[in-house]
Amino acid sequence: MKKLIYFFALLLTTSIIGQNTYLHCGKLIDTKMGKVLESKTIIVSGDKILSIENGYREPISKDDIVIDLKDKTVMPGWIDMHVHLEMETNPQEYLEGFTLNDADIAYNSIEYAERTLIAGFTTVRDLGGTGVNVSLRNAINSGKVDGPRIFTAEKALASTGGHADPTNGVKNSLMGDPGPKDGVVNGSADAEKAVRQRYKNGADLIKITATGGVLSVAKSGQNPQFTVEEIKVICETAKDYGFHVAAHAHGDEGMKRAVLGGVKTIEHGTLMSEGTMDLMITYDAYLVPTITAGKTVTEKAKIPGYYPDVVVVKALEIGPKIQDTFGNAYKKGVGIAFGTDAGVFLHGENAKEFGYMVEAGMPAMETLQSATITNAKILNMEKELGQLKPGFIADIIATNDNPVENIKTTEDVIFVMKAGKIYKK
Repeated sequence: MKKLIYFFALLLTTSIIGQNTYLHCGKLIDTKMGKVLESKTIIVSGDKILSIENGYREPISKDDIVIDLKDKTVMPGWIDMHVHLEMETNPQEYLEGFTLNDADIAYNSIEYAERTLIAGFTTVRDLGGTGVNVSLRNAINSGKVDGPRIFTAEKALASTGGHADPTNGVKNSLMGDPGPKDGVVNGSADAEKAVRQRYKNGADLIKITATGGVLSVAKSGQNPQFTVEEIKVICETAKDYGFHVAAHAHGDEGMKRAVLGGVKTIEHGTLMSEGTMDLMITYDAYLVPTITAGKTVTEKAKIPGYYPDVVVVKALEIGPKIQDTFGNAYKKGVGIAFGTDAGVFLHGENAKEFGYMVEAGMPAMETLQSATITNAKILNMEKELGQLKPGFIADIIATNDNPVENIKTTEDVIFVMKAGKIYKK
């Protein structure tokens, strides 16, 4: 009886949609249960997963498509919680702030987005740019360009002279006095207005720079740059608009204030103390490690002229410490959300992060879960993304080998489907 009902359900769906896709999967990763299953068929109808069947089911309609992945490992599309799709590291990066127009940034971002999607990252969180990232998100959503599903912070929030102050390092005549409209906050009133401006500009979430940073043209890479009161106002206002808050933080005091203020994720977390780790566990905050970025800035800082001198000192101090801090935080029990800071390194190489996480002591399956079910939960998309399950959006990728046994295979994704559309096979 159940088989008969199943047959008619498929027949009805086929007649309405016109075409289903059958994925014959040799291995399938169940991210919810943390298991690798064998010999499964995923049936995709439109942009959703219709069903997952045992064995290799043959299509009902002659119009249906069959994709042979019998010798591959299939899993949900990955979610990277920290990218910057408007930029990519290069020796001219600091000059480009004065030479590139928004149109130039937009054209570049299209290539970066395509590379990211083809690498298996079907969803990303863009944590700060000029605002072009909002237009990129809209262009992808409307099908004008190919790229991952984007949740964007639009412009990151900073204090005056802070890590995301857009006028750091420029001459006095260009410096001016940027305020909430430009993402610069000083005091509670500015904090409230800056969040509301991000909403007006089309953001999906808020990012703050709770401490100094490595790549900004400013002396400190770790000092606290917001008060707890300012952060609380940002988080409370963000909540009114359905936003969560991410906090860039290298120094311990700044990330402690961020957690107490109500942020959901700490980005980098380089100099995190055990006390702050305990605080994150208590407040249900997540660490987004960005180990790949740390390794990249360390490498580039050794190339003469690649970064300004003030940046080189910070890169050599901060970059090498990120992986060890991540390992300690994981062992302590801090929640881990996969994120890379792509743009600080080349877009499309995001999956290197998996290997670095495994090196630091996180089991391969848990790294995959951090990039799927954990991140979907933070984005309030846990009923649509992060699992291969009937009714979920059909974001499906495949690798040659089983990443639980060979994590390096994540760096060579051979099949990509996003929302039922195949982008790579």
